[in-house]
Amino acid sequence: MARAKSRKPAGKAKARRGDGRLVRIARALRRWTRLLLLAPILLVVLLILLFRVVNPPTTHTIWSESRRIGGVEREWVPLEEISPDAARAVVAAEDANFCLHWGFDMAAIRDALDDGARRGASTLTQQTVKNVFLWQERSWLRKALEATLTPAVELLWPKRRILEVYLNVAEMDEGIFGIEAAAESYFGRPAADLTVQQAARIAAVLPAPKSRDADNPSPWLRRRADSIVEGAATIAADGRAACFED
Repeated sequence: MARAKSRKPAGKAKARRGDGRLVRIARALRRWTRLLLLAPILLVVLLILLFRVVNPPTTHTIWSESRRIGGVEREWVPLEEISPDAARAVVAAEDANFCLHWGFDMAAIRDALDDGARRGASTLTQQTVKNVFLWQERSWLRKALEATLTPAVELLWPKRRILEVYLNVAEMDEGIFGIEAAAESYFGRPAADLTVQQAARIAAVLPAPKSRDADNPSPWLRRRADSIVEGAATIAADGRAACFED
């Protein structure tokens, strides 16, 4: 007499099918979560790569200042059309070791810490990252993002491009962005024709463009500009300007 085939309980089969669906749903959720986490990173990397060859159309600071005061002055010029004296002056004033570091000047950071953090230690690369990709208000979030993006920009952009972008997006007077607009506003000439002293005066206003005037400098700003002239000559002589000069 043939034995009757044993049948698995229907309840257990349904449970296994249900468990399988839950596993597939969990895997799908994990994949989508990874994609959602990677999407902003990929977007930022693509933007960094894009802005290596395409000039940033605007920045958060330019946009917000334009809204606040009803418009800004800005004209993009390539580095080749900017006076070498102006490029050297800005580097000497803001980041003399620009050609030597990978985005962070550790010696400047240590000096700032020893000085009780009363002085700044941001490099031109950090300032470019802040100006192009982030915002001006101080916060731990912005500093963390800046620290993350700075090495990526150093890796993907040549030094000349970093300096070129900085010189075209930095605020150099209230509502005046970029070296070309600053040269025209302060001295009535293009950035290509700036003298050594004029370039140094513009560089001297960079930390506080809304409260300093390159065209009508205070005694302190004149002394600062003279110091920048000396610093620019120094980095030209010792090779610290080599990475951005022809």
